[in-house]
Amino acid sequence: MRKGILLKATFAYLLLTVLISCGERANIKPVGLTCEHMENPAVLDIQTPRLSWINEAVSDQIKGEYQSAYRICVASSKDKLLSDDIDIWDSGKVLSSDSYLVSYQGKSLESTNDYYWRVMVWDSRDTASPWSEVGHWGMGLLAANEWEAKWIGAPWQGEAPKRIIEPRPAVVPGAPRPRVQQVTYPSHPAPLFRKSFSLKGEVASAKAFVTGLGYFEFYLNGKRVGDDYLVPNFTNYSNRDMIEVAPIAIDNNFRDHRVMYLAYDVTDMLKKQENVAGAIVGDGFYDSTSRWVASFGSPRFLCQLEVTYKDGSKELICSDESWKVKESPIVMNGVYDGEIYDATKETAGWATVDCDDSGWQNVVLRQAPTGKMTAHTAPTDKIVETLQPVSLTKLEDGTYEVDFGVEISGWIRLKGIRGNKGDTLDVKYICESPLGVQKYIFNGTGNETYAPRFTWYVFSKAIISGINELTSDMLLAEAVNTDVPVTAEFKTSNELFNKINTIWQRSQLDNMHGGIVSDCPHRERSPYTGDGQVACVTVMYNFDAAALYQKWIRDMNDAQNVETGYVPNGAPWQPGCGGGVAWGSAMNIMPWEYYVHYGDRKMLADNYQAMKDQVKYMLTWLTKDGTMYSQRTNINSTQPNYWMNLGDWVSPYENPSEELVHTFYLWRCADFTARAAKALNRNEDYSYFSKVAGDVRNAFNKKFYDAENKTYGDYGSNIFALVVGVPEDRYEDVKNTLRKEITETYGGHLHTGIFGTQFFFETLAAHGMNEVAYEAMNKRDFPSFGHWIEQGATVTWEHWDGRGSLNHPMFGGSLTWFYRTLAGVNTDENEPGFRHIIVKPVITAKMDDVYYSNKIPYGKVVSEIKKKGNGLEMNVTVPVGSHATVYIPLQNPSAVVTESGRALAGSSFMEEVGNENGYKVVKVEQGKYTFAVQ
Repeated sequence: MRKGILLKATFAYLLLTVLISCGERANIKPVGLTCEHMENPAVLDIQTPRLSWINEAVSDQIKGEYQSAYRICVASSKDKLLSDDIDIWDSGKVLSSDSYLVSYQGKSLESTNDYYWRVMVWDSRDTASPWSEVGHWGMGLLAANEWEAKWIGAPWQGEAPKRIIEPRPAVVPGAPRPRVQQVTYPSHPAPLFRKSFSLKGEVASAKAFVTGLGYFEFYLNGKRVGDDYLVPNFTNYSNRDMIEVAPIAIDNNFRDHRVMYLAYDVTDMLKKQENVAGAIVGDGFYDSTSRWVASFGSPRFLCQLEVTYKDGSKELICSDESWKVKESPIVMNGVYDGEIYDATKETAGWATVDCDDSGWQNVVLRQAPTGKMTAHTAPTDKIVETLQPVSLTKLEDGTYEVDFGVEISGWIRLKGIRGNKGDTLDVKYICESPLGVQKYIFNGTGNETYAPRFTWYVFSKAIISGINELTSDMLLAEAVNTDVPVTAEFKTSNELFNKINTIWQRSQLDNMHGGIVSDCPHRERSPYTGDGQVACVTVMYNFDAAALYQKWIRDMNDAQNVETGYVPNGAPWQPGCGGGVAWGSAMNIMPWEYYVHYGDRKMLADNYQAMKDQVKYMLTWLTKDGTMYSQRTNINSTQPNYWMNLGDWVSPYENPSEELVHTFYLWRCADFTARAAKALNRNEDYSYFSKVAGDVRNAFNKKFYDAENKTYGDYGSNIFALVVGVPEDRYEDVKNTLRKEITETYGGHLHTGIFGTQFFFETLAAHGMNEVAYEAMNKRDFPSFGHWIEQGATVTWEHWDGRGSLNHPMFGGSLTWFYRTLAGVNTDENEPGFRHIIVKPVITAKMDDVYYSNKIPYGKVVSEIKKKGNGLEMNVTVPVGSHATVYIPLQNPSAVVTESGRALAGSSFMEEVGNENGYKVVKVEQGKYTFAVQ
């Protein structure tokens, strides 16, 4: 088919274009360069990074364009690259349409070096584009023995964390809570580290490789380096004692531990002679007193600054015994506890040469974490948004209430505030879930400014006390999240749907911290794998989350038990994470969905063994009926732990059978593993896991179907059954039961927990009940998304009835119905990463228009449907590098369809396939298309 289209394209170009042998402009240009899914990553630790670019058509009128060749050049400096002194890699002209994840094939990359690259492409007429803009990447330390720096800490703390896990029983819902003795844990000031050093000559470049556990800020000559916050990303840093006795207890048999380090180019921050490096280190998750966490140790810091002089020599300034340390004004900090800052204890110019450190203490050496040092190839947290107050009210008791309008995770920055020395300003964030304190003790100098560093808060409002005069210009809310950009736009004629998508997006962002996605950003802050997998496709349809998920899925792989294959309920593992079979299933679901939506085969290859091992573990819980029923216990216990064996969760009524849900996820994991085997050409494995999936499907249908009542059960059980696939002879009965269940028993509302809800809307649509799905999404009373919005929600909640956390993104897993059904944008697992786009909108009678666009690996895809009188208009954009099958909805089979005012038969770059189940089907190449149905 594509060959025929390309022949037509060639003919059209001969008619439309006068080909000039010299100076002809290419129809495409390369933009948006990335390396390992990141724009100009500062540090990598792999020898074959993969390079990507987007080919952008130079005109909206261009159709049928494609890349016929590329040339990549890599040099050791930008000047060499721009002067064509290519000393690292020149690919030459490569005849290929590949523009995504092209493997570097040049000289061996060297530790600490920077590399600069650009790309030229040729279009379908073999016309060369201009060179792209220059991209770059930096290398980290490729061998462990290249680290000469030593871990350092403060002498007022020991090696151990403040809190060690004490044995105590798990809490069972409905049972009396065991009495737990309250313990007061010590609080230590965050340490200030500093090192004075002199340079020996004229500097050519300088790069700092640095990390601190739990969090750090790095300074050079009094200036903060970089704009990262809450770094490094959260990982399974090191081996921990006593996790075997936690309420949710597993052993320490993880596949791996790791510590991520960052790299900063500090060339322009160095002075000619005397310099000072400094750092502030916070507790983070490394040393937390929260019951949700198993801490690792006391805070510690590592720095290796490499200076290259213009004569070619190098010098290292490393953290070691020669560094000095002092208590900082941050007298208390904790991810859960908050932060107290005592400005009376500030040390002026503490990271400059002007500071006299003769009274500072010597640092102590700390044990190195057992985790491998790993380059920070994942997005960091940053201030991603700032909000001005929408109101500020002085209350009768003299306190102030500030409102920022929407809920964020971050903090309030106080600017130009005044108070007497020793007075305490107290910010109490208004939130239904526990939050730490934010207190500032004035130094009395006037015009003081402060924001927290090593925690975050969740709020739209706060009460501020301890200050006499406060104005709106003194307050700024800073949203702090992992820097994952929104790449999609969704809008419809139904404003409720638009609001639902908006509040979910904000909730999702609020829960992105430290390279993981949490269940809630306040109470638990934990990296639940079940919450992650249930919403991951929705995330991929809204954000550029490739680098984030690359890191987080590796965390899950690291957390897997290397002997049994068990994947815990959270990764990196924290013993407060309750869950069950659907949580560990993330190890199979997320790599597969990542591959399908991002087209990264390496993700499958890297995690394929873990996927197989997880299914192997799940099969240990097979019943005599061939279903799965997990009854996992704590280590050294014979009693099943409720919090390790959940089925579905937080249904508005009751949860379905745990055994049914467990069996569903065994089928889903086996099925996805079979598909992964096929994609990786593992034919024997494909046969094996296909058989496992088929056997489990048969067992599911045999065990759970009630023939007399024509149902698999209530609370989403029939949804799960339709996803698995039911025998043909009961298909209509199950559909009718489900329709009656929703429309009559539940008044048109959904009735599902987080996992059933993920499939609720799309499953209804796929089985001819899209109007039922529409009505359920359009509800404004309990239970529904609209019910939350009617109560003022600006983020999504944990429970349909408003109990518990009021910031949980997990129900957003169902919103794929917006993009994949209403707008109809789907990818094809046989040509993943949207190489082949399938656009098949399902029209609903009650909505006039829908628009969805997203930045996919090849550029911008658009699907827009507008009703116009008795017809409709459908606008589709297909980027260079993709092709599409477009299903145009027809009111009747004889409807007339045109594209840009012309009959389909006369349009170039298009093949009319025919009519199919109420659609006109056409196949198109790159371009912008406007279809009209009369």
